[in-house]
Amino acid sequence: MNFKNYKRELSAAIALAILLGVVTMFAPAFFSAANLRDLALNNLAVLMIAIGMTLVILVGEIDISVGSQFAVASVAVGWLAKSGVPVLFLLPCALLIGALMGALNGYLIGRLSLPSIIVTLAMLVMWRDGLRWITEGAWVQSLPENFQWFGLGQTVGQVALVIVALMIFAGFNWGLRNLRAGRVVYAVGSHKEAARLAGIEPSGIVFSVFAVMGALVGLAALLNGVRFSSIPPNTGVGLELKAVAAVVVGGTEITGGRGRLWGTFIGVALLGTIGTALTFLGINPFWEKAIQGAIILAALIADVGLERFDRSSIANFKLRSENAK
Repeated sequence: MNFKNYKRELSAAIALAILLGVVTMFAPAFFSAANLRDLALNNLAVLMIAIGMTLVILVGEIDISVGSQFAVASVAVGWLAKSGVPVLFLLPCALLIGALMGALNGYLIGRLSLPSIIVTLAMLVMWRDGLRWITEGAWVQSLPENFQWFGLGQTVGQVALVIVALMIFAGFNWGLRNLRAGRVVYAVGSHKEAARLAGIEPSGIVFSVFAVMGALVGLAALLNGVRFSSIPPNTGVGLELKAVAAVVVGGTEITGGRGRLWGTFIGVALLGTIGTALTFLGINPFWEKAIQGAIILAALIADVGLERFDRSSIANFKLRSENAK
């Protein structure tokens, strides 16, 4: 294995290893089965959304409306469950609701070539305030008994959620590396004009990626919603920041074209562990956001540094080759 090809992911992995090493020495109770289970469940939604965010960033775009989409999908799924929709049909409903919201972003960004940061900022406000106006702040309560944990019971339901999330991650990770659909995502993110000349339609790929992003948000909303007996309309606040941070920290280049889902997985694990680790270490958890911000900044600086190092290495190689002639 050539570790140079994985240096971006290795940086996040080393940071996670150091954090876990410190926790091992000073707070071994962190590794209790109950705490690890809670960590896994609390970060399932972030992982699902971070998978989609990786695709969005790989094509050179950004989506900061995912937190508001998550809230809309969560409330909609709760209303559908209360109205008598069978639990089995909630999954396609959640995927469709999310995909429609994502497709709207994809149409405006991919087809109309509007800037993604502006479009998704507008959608963030529109979905959040629209939901607040419709619900008037009321929680979705009195959900049917078979909604929570899909009626499987808490223990089996928890295992099922983790397995589903890992299978989806594995599927996207494999598809991104082995399917044409994955390769065109990298191609569009690397150079849209070159991709177009190669017969790829960048606007269609961008539209599809945002639709998939939305579907994953819908799925995340369902997997998160079934953990509770009621659903607040303000759920998902700040989720966009967590997802983008996990992707960037995991080594995906913010300008697109480079990145791996394994890096995103490590980024989710690293950022999702910090808050709980601080609590076990007896440090005020208010430091969590500051530390996350420092890690994100360090990842961006490392990204720029690695890019310059690569360019310098290529330039030196060309110079040596010319001198040798």
